[in-house]
Formats: sequence, structure tokens, C-alpha cells
Amino acid sequence: MDDEPKILDAVASYLGSKGFALFAAANGRQALEIFAKENIALIVLDLMLPDISGEEICRRIRARSRVPIIMLTAKIEEQDLLDGLRIGADDYITKPFSLKELHARIETVLRRAENDLVPLTVRNSYRDGDLIVDFEKNEFKKKLLPINLTQSEVKILAALIKYPGKVFTRDELIQIALGDEFDGYDRTIDVHVKNLRRKIEDDPGKPIYILTVHRLGYKFGGV
Repeated sequence: MDDEPKILDAVASYLGSKGFALFAAANGRQALEIFAKENIALIVLDLMLPDISGEEICRRIRARSRVPIIMLTAKIEEQDLLDGLRIGADDYITKPFSLKELHARIETVLRRAENDLVPLTVRNSYRDGDLIVDFEKNEFKKKLLPINLTQSEVKILAALIKYPGKVFTRDELIQIALGDEFDGYDRTIDVHVKNLRRKIEDDPGKPIYILTVHRLGYKFGGV
């Protein structure tokens, strides 16, 4: 999001050529509207917006999401940069900047985010509150009643929710839930999924949240 059309167009064109799907906003209001409607993986945020400051945008987003934020700023004072990081920015780039540098920063921040299995929005509600998961408080509810999940079940659920639609193989889920040192049968993950379904599905035999993808693995269906 940037209020300078030339910069906005250049960034959008360059990142689009690198395979990114983009949503552009010329002011803070548009940015917040897009963020509320779309599943955003990363935000490039100009601090100098015409209606709402970039700092305020960052604060509002951080109040409900952990989505990575890279700030663009003409401010070069150390305190300004430290303040931006303090309110929740993951990285910053000072103007003028090269598009190659921006691309490299984006790739780096996204790689860091991929290693963090907690979903970008730590509290999620599905099907009008049928399933509520709060990874920050480690609280989980089914039809408003608390449910207890094992550590492995939490890790599996967190990974599936963070990447809705992505099919995880059994080996990937074993690595996520049980670690690299696990040297057991790969179907062990099926037992964890079966137990998790018993806790979060209305009918474990006809799941709507944790879906089996034949011969591949599992994916999250509660989008």
C-alpha cells in the first residue's frame, strides 16, 4: 500500500512478474478494507499515507493478525525505525529502494513466516462459532464447549489452518507433529487425525474440517 502512484505501479508490476498475487491500495482506508476481505500473506506498508498513518494501520492490523508487515519509509532516523519495529513491523526499507531489494526482503520475511506454524490470525472461528481455536491462549472450543487437544493435535491443526487448501502428506505432518527424530510407522499420523476429528467434527466419519485427499494426505476444509 502506497500513496504514490508511480511507486505503487512499479512495485505491483515487478512483484506480479515474480508470481505474486497483489492487492494495491492508495490509502489506509482502502488497505484496511482489502485486509478485512482477502486472505493476505504479507503487507508492504508505506508509513506516509494521506488519510491514516502507516503506524496506525500497523497497530490496527497487529491487534488481530500476525501477518508479516514490511514498512516503506522516507524516515531514516534510528528511533523512527525502532518505533516501527516496536509496534509490529517485521522489516523496513527506506526510500529510495530497488525493486530487487524489496523482492529479496519479501522472500526472507515469508520464509521466516513459513517456519512459524501458528496461523497468522491466532484466533479463528468457523461456521458461526461451531469451532473456535485460539492458539495464543491455547483454548479450543466445539459448540462453545472447551475441548482438550494434545500437543501433537495442536501442531497438526495449526499447520492445516495456516495453509487452508494445501494438502499435507503424512510425512510432512509427522515432521510437524512428531519431529525429525520420529522413526515409526507413517500411519501413526492417521491415529492423531482420527483422534482430532473425534474432538472437532460433528460426524468424524464425514469430516468438514480435516479432509482426506486420496493417496496424498490431509487438508483443512473449514475456510
